[in-house]
Amino acid sequence: MFDCWRFVAAILIMTYHFVFWAPYGVETGVSILYRLLPLLDMFFMISGFFITIRYRDRVGDLASYGRFMRARAARLLPLHYAITAFFAVVALAAFVVDAPHYPWARDLAALPFHISLLHAHGFTDGLALNYPSWSISAEFFCYALFPVVCLTLRFGGLGGLLAVIAMWIGCLELASAQGWFPSGSWTTADSMGAYRALADFLIGAAVATVVARRIVDVRSHVPGLIATGLVLAAMLAGFHYALVMPLMVAALTLTALAEIARPESTRSLQPLMPLTRVAFSIYLLHPVMEFIFLEVIWYHWLRQTGFVDFYLYWMLPMIATIAAAVLSGKYLEPACAKVLLPARPDPSSPAARLAAV
Repeated sequence: MFDCWRFVAAILIMTYHFVFWAPYGVETGVSILYRLLPLLDMFFMISGFFITIRYRDRVGDLASYGRFMRARAARLLPLHYAITAFFAVVALAAFVVDAPHYPWARDLAALPFHISLLHAHGFTDGLALNYPSWSISAEFFCYALFPVVCLTLRFGGLGGLLAVIAMWIGCLELASAQGWFPSGSWTTADSMGAYRALADFLIGAAVATVVARRIVDVRSHVPGLIATGLVLAAMLAGFHYALVMPLMVAALTLTALAEIARPESTRSLQPLMPLTRVAFSIYLLHPVMEFIFLEVIWYHWLRQTGFVDFYLYWMLPMIATIAAAVLSGKYLEPACAKVLLPARPDPSSPAARLAAV
């Protein structure tokens, strides 16, 4: 079920970025889709949920922590670096031809921070180069601090983790009040999104703990679907983060409880798995297709011809993005994982399964 959530979120974020190229309807489309951007927080909550469920009992010393970080790098970094290299080449080409309207200087200045995964920590003035990959930087910030989650749960339990969440959000609110975040609030941060993502990740870890203990017995998906509908309604109505996020936590918790109680209840969604499991790749790859199909082909050529309506044409980069994500998930990412991860003679061992997540 969560893979479906992530897939829908990735499609909506891609739609939001693509609609800026439309010759008409931009204001309406942007105003509606912008309200759905808290779905990015859902990505990080689900990440915290799954990482805690799967690795809480596996990361107990430096060796296991190293294996964990290496596995996460093998899973996420190949595509990040491939896309970053693509946009670095574009920026270099723009520099060579002295393109007057392409921000090549800003993009090239951001390249070292993309390579070092620090571009969501406040070292750049804003998003640049491979702009959606701030989430990769933010994810690895959360992964690096995952032992804090493990230690807190081991010695402080769920109450200790909730206290850590409250303290961290309190620090973020204080930083927002002091004007630390360029967007005005930590809840909308991107170039400083690592700190926002950590709050979401910790919340996901707390949800994983509640679900693992089955504090509440939920066997139907109806409560989760109702909560999900309320989340969407609250976002579209423009309600404050303080209302949207608790509803999102409730939807995540209720859905997870139902799925664990009745794993067969989502069996009908299995045919969608080849698409839904590549949601994060769709999110990362869509700027490449945006550049090729919308900036180069549409903006510089096709729109002047009047040959096709934009809202018919934009299906092409969307389909191309999904196809590229599926191919990446089938060929590129597994091949890179084989290179980056040591061979495991026993594929059923916990260490061997790290690469599969």
